[in-house]
Amino acid sequence: MADHIATGQQLANKAEKKLFCCCALFGSNYEDAAELFLKSAKSFKLGKSWDKAGSIFIKSAKCHMKLDNKFDAAKAYVDASHCYKKTSRKGGITCLKQAVTIFMEIGQHIMAAKYCKEIGIYELIISRAKLELFDIRGDSATSVIQCKQKVAQFSAQLQQYQKAIKIYEDTAQQSLNNNLLKYGVRGYLLNSGLCELCRGDIVAITNTLERYQDLDPTFSRTREYRFLADLAASIDNEDVASFTRVVKEFGSITHLESWKSTLLSRVKDALEAKVMEEDDLT
Repeated sequence: MADHIATGQQLANKAEKKLFCCCALFGSNYEDAAELFLKSAKSFKLGKSWDKAGSIFIKSAKCHMKLDNKFDAAKAYVDASHCYKKTSRKGGITCLKQAVTIFMEIGQHIMAAKYCKEIGIYELIISRAKLELFDIRGDSATSVIQCKQKVAQFSAQLQQYQKAIKIYEDTAQQSLNNNLLKYGVRGYLLNSGLCELCRGDIVAITNTLERYQDLDPTFSRTREYRFLADLAASIDNEDVASFTRVVKEFGSITHLESWKSTLLSRVKDALEAKVMEEDDLT
């Protein structure tokens, strides 16, 4: 470890000298310095000198920003966060926030969403991308939708169901007016419906399905609608076996992503607990 730390310090010194000397004579050679700082940080990381590695990754990021290499700068901030979180959650979050900000500036919404999952700053994506306007078209519209779905997915996983429901319903409503996007509506409504199931209010679930039919009259003819309706019926009847069968049948035809399976497991656990509680009372 000591050798790695010594090497890291030597590389860091070279990088600092490169900046100082070049600045005095020709203007800073940020590209060379960024590379040296990167190698230095990796050496400190191998030496498990986490705080030092983090600080050097940040120096590399700042050099990349001078060069307008924002993607590389964001990656360096991510590397810094992974080092800092070994010793300081606050330091790790600060670096990830910086990375998210840069990713949003250059349109890397999915990357931003990925790292927001670690720190719970989903609102930053929404405000930066101005998702509530949704007045863009083409590839940009697709990127915004993908970003919104990630925000909703992470919110649902953190049991922030109302936030997820609003995003899914808003996206469905806005997509209905776009010929290129309307085919994704039933998926958004399915996701929203699963979040509604997690909230556990059977009356609200029934009302939600009615609203979705009003929103998109074709939805009631889809497998997604039937799936939600059958799940709601199983919950209303307090039939765990039926619930399990409905999920299995749907999953045999349509792949259920892991996060959706997690939501369904939560609903099933709540249903089983309710059945057991009523059995105990009788």
